[in-house]
Amino acid sequence: MVPEDLKYSTEHEWVRVEGEIASFGITHFAQESLGDIVFVSLPKVGTSLSAGDVCGEVESTKSVSDIYSPVSGVVLRVNTDLDSAPETVNSDPYNAGWMVEVSVANGVSGLLSAAEYSQFLDGGV
Repeated sequence: MVPEDLKYSTEHEWVRVEGEIASFGITHFAQESLGDIVFVSLPKVGTSLSAGDVCGEVESTKSVSDIYSPVSGVVLRVNTDLDSAPETVNSDPYNAGWMVEVSVANGVSGLLSAAEYSQFLDGGV
């Protein structure tokens, strides 16, 4: 359940890098821990994010959790489909459930590989 082609944060966000564009969302582990997601709040296009900043919220039937930006950059696009279908994060967190796309000028250093994230989930990092 940990796709090999992505990078991960210890706050349970995934990152897909394509050139100088990075998209991110929450991992399968995060959505499963939250339960049924009923609302997603995302940053506005044009917002500058720094890695580690709170940039949104995910509300589930269990709780409300912050979304942390795993990378620094400027928000290019947000997944507005989640406004009317937030449950997509539960059913497809790594594809249709993506949340934010940013331009990343300084890369994505400091993130975990799939193997490292799996080890983290097992309590080993």
